[in-house]
Amino acid sequence: MGEIQPVLLVVEDEAPMRKFLRTSLANHGYRVVEATTGAEALALAKSHNPELVLLDLGLPDMDGLEVARRLREWMTAPVIVVSARGQEDDKVKALDEGADDYLTKPFGTGELMARIRVALRHAARAGRPSTEPVLVAGEIRVDLDKRTVHVADAEVHLTPIEYKLLVVLMKNAGRVLTHRQLLKEVWGPSYATQTQYLRVYMTQLRHKLERDAARPKYLVTEPGVGYRLKSEV
Repeated sequence: MGEIQPVLLVVEDEAPMRKFLRTSLANHGYRVVEATTGAEALALAKSHNPELVLLDLGLPDMDGLEVARRLREWMTAPVIVVSARGQEDDKVKALDEGADDYLTKPFGTGELMARIRVALRHAARAGRPSTEPVLVAGEIRVDLDKRTVHVADAEVHLTPIEYKLLVVLMKNAGRVLTHRQLLKEVWGPSYATQTQYLRVYMTQLRHKLERDAARPKYLVTEPGVGYRLKSEV
């Protein structure tokens, strides 16, 4: 028997883009289910239980943000928004509604496939109980039991807030986290708009973890949106 192909749901009303996505995904071993409206997307998500959703925001019957919100009510599979809307506010809203990543059209096949691989790996880790509580991204290693952090072979001492922020980023490696998401997770809901806290602590983390804090390889800024910890450098 052949290997089971992962099912990806493509929600896109523009035929040329839908064809591009269908061809690209099929060539990389994915099985594609297509929807052209939000209502169709919600129905297909329930009937096919896809491993990942590629979601356009500009749909004819409802906004893609509403689709993301309703999918997140029951579905845990990653959602990657693919949209021509390149404004920072649109990215932030999509990510805050539960999207895992955001690609602005136009984009290349290589970038699309890389984002899909990262999202699927993150989903697999999140759904699998960890037998060894150690998080690894490149040279960075966090031992959750011992609460220790190493870069290469050198131990790095972090403050409690720095450590908590790093753990949140490590657990979501490859995923874009908005300022609001990070602030609520690390500091609490009352700090959701206090972005200056986040900037200060990200700067401190970069100085402790990166070889060159001015050109970070791991702790990457998504301008106007938030941060991403790159697990593949």
